[in-house]
Amino acid sequence: MTFAIVVVLHESAPDLARLLPSIDRGLPSRPHVVCVDTASTDDGADRAAAWGADVVRLETNPGFGAANNAGLARVSAPVTVLLNPDCELRDDGLARLAVLAEGRDALLAPRLLNGDGSVQRSAHPVPGGADALLPALVHPRVLPRPLRERFDPWRARAPRRVGWAIAACLAARTDLLRRLGPFDPAHFLFAEDLDLCLRARAAGIPTELRPEVAVVHHGATSTDAAYGGEPYRDIAAARRRIIGARLGPRALDRDDAAQALTFTTRVAARRLLSRDATRERAQLDALRAARRG
Repeated sequence: MTFAIVVVLHESAPDLARLLPSIDRGLPSRPHVVCVDTASTDDGADRAAAWGADVVRLETNPGFGAANNAGLARVSAPVTVLLNPDCELRDDGLARLAVLAEGRDALLAPRLLNGDGSVQRSAHPVPGGADALLPALVHPRVLPRPLRERFDPWRARAPRRVGWAIAACLAARTDLLRRLGPFDPAHFLFAEDLDLCLRARAAGIPTELRPEVAVVHHGATSTDAAYGGEPYRDIAAARRRIIGARLGPRALDRDDAAQALTFTTRVAARRLLSRDATRERAQLDALRAARRG
């Protein structure tokens, strides 16, 4: 079937060196690829154009969501795959995902893999549930499989509905994405995927993990460069803002408690095992700062 790919670029030339050849290797024919460049200073847009992509050059950086929306406006195919430039195709999985998306009112996410083949934590339950503290107290790995996949749906071996999924790769009918936005341009960066999936859920549109399709996601190269590492405080603030707006204050309080307990127990466990807990401490500090803010 015919589908399009929308890729947002920001200093993404090194990522394109992996992504674009993988599209040619993995897919039986080259789809319409729209690359939206957000005022980058590198030659990523030129590389994309030389490869044959439809390049949209923005004079400023309006943010990830707004740039995706601009790319979607150029699409005429019935299905669109929103794809991060730091992804790499392993096979024809995107074509199979597009076929699944064509007849569905759903957002479909593949399994995301790290460069070494390990599975990323890319699919999650709806945040702020009444049972959110359980996986913070008891690691999902020791729970029975039904509970394990409920709290860690990224572990699922079969297709299943999830609360939200990381939008490094997300497929849906083009008209459905347009109806949803897909992204709220008011959110410049971070947690746009959480917001999209929660808005879709409120409209009766599920997000579904399709683990039979796998895509390599190398990880936040442009944000690491821009922020000098993982921007924990910005991520925590964006998550709190979206949960409060979409799910209400009670869900936000429960999610805050679950996040705080999770980070605290991880810090304690890593100290007990004489392992570095810098990341977990930074996440906990970021949550506290976001709550104060």
